[in-house]
Amino acid sequence: MSKFWRRSYHTIQAIPREISGHRVSVRERAQGRIPTVVLSPTTLSRKRLLTTETKQIKAVLDSVHLPFFCSTTFPLQIRPGSGSSTLLESGKVLPLKIHRDEATGKILNLVFVWAEDGTSLKVDVPIVFKGEDKCPGLNKGGFLRKIRPCLKFLCPAESIPPKIEVDVSNLDIGEKVYMHDVTVDPYLKLLSKDDSIPICKIGSTEMDNYEVAK
Repeated sequence: MSKFWRRSYHTIQAIPREISGHRVSVRERAQGRIPTVVLSPTTLSRKRLLTTETKQIKAVLDSVHLPFFCSTTFPLQIRPGSGSSTLLESGKVLPLKIHRDEATGKILNLVFVWAEDGTSLKVDVPIVFKGEDKCPGLNKGGFLRKIRPCLKFLCPAESIPPKIEVDVSNLDIGEKVYMHDVTVDPYLKLLSKDDSIPICKIGSTEMDNYEVAK
């Protein structure tokens, strides 16, 4: 009832920063850069303090869009300065968090984690519903209640699905899709103690959908 796909995006360029703090971050943002940290899933020895170019991150977000940004891996290259041909370090990273200014929406900080092949990462994979135009319940006037926006999986870093597609084309009014109905590749481990939790339901009225959410 579900599937995933993968895409490759351009390489993120970053510059090291030796110190952190509010004043340093403010100065970096004023110069068109975003304070960025890359964490290690296994050891603190590979934690990196960096800055990334605001223009490039915005271009990536325009291509990927949220929430898929935080379930898509990217190549990362660390260079000593903007435009430098010297490569200090490189690897693959997964975005964890985007911190934004609540008033302006401006990106304040980025948090990544190294996502090298052979490691496993916990990822909130977004759910995308398909088949709504063919859904019997919706064609009868029902409503699609999207109960879960994402599912958390333990994923091999080399096989993280940017999204999970859930097909609702056969659902009638009152029917649901549960976590255990979602079929994914065996190397993805669903991190839920109760896989009988519904992901969505076709309600007969808006009140019915409200009751499901409670």
